[in-house]
Amino acid sequence: MSRHADDLAHAITPEVVLKAYACGIFPMAEGADDPGLYWVEPEHRGLIPLDGLQVTSRLARTVRSGRFDIRIDHDFDAVIDACAAPAEGRGTTWINGRIRSLYGALFRAGHCHTVEAWRDGRLVGGLYGVSLGAAFFGESMFHRESDASKVALVHLVARLIADGFQLLDTQFVTEHLRSLGAIEVPRARYQRLLEAAVVQRADWHAEPLDPPAALELIRIHTEASA
Repeated sequence: MSRHADDLAHAITPEVVLKAYACGIFPMAEGADDPGLYWVEPEHRGLIPLDGLQVTSRLARTVRSGRFDIRIDHDFDAVIDACAAPAEGRGTTWINGRIRSLYGALFRAGHCHTVEAWRDGRLVGGLYGVSLGAAFFGESMFHRESDASKVALVHLVARLIADGFQLLDTQFVTEHLRSLGAIEVPRARYQRLLEAAVVQRADWHAEPLDPPAALELIRIHTEASA
């Protein structure tokens, strides 16, 4: 993984971040208390093919059950707070104050989005990421209840398919993401996929699909690509 240090973190603007995504790099911090940022360009990039999401029968039942109230672009601050909070097996994160500010500005500009799982009036899971052209760059996800982040991911993929997106970038591949269909591709292949996606247009809509419709859309898209 290549890291490009930037000692002038406060000179990085939301516009610079978007240009960086279009080139295949993204910003991170060493930790929540570190004010600096550095640019990351992985040798191998994580993706979830939009025709390759692994939805188990159990997960599909949970989606259909409507256990979670899915909201899109409803409470960005709460989502990034939750993504930055310590969790089991994770004492700290790379989300510092500068990251919060930059992605908050991208959210207000319509380039950063959330998919949120609520239950009984509480935010219990979700994710956020950046859209550019027909590419979506997943940044972070969290859960406070079992399956909440997985259900949010299912709704994200359905939304991306419905809105004409071509690429879902996960940056890295964890075992959790691999179980959901994430793969790694070499940097050169990623660049080709990225270049094809960012010049296309996709229109993000902030309304979640009905759960059965979301699952059916994913099924049809997957079978059509087989």
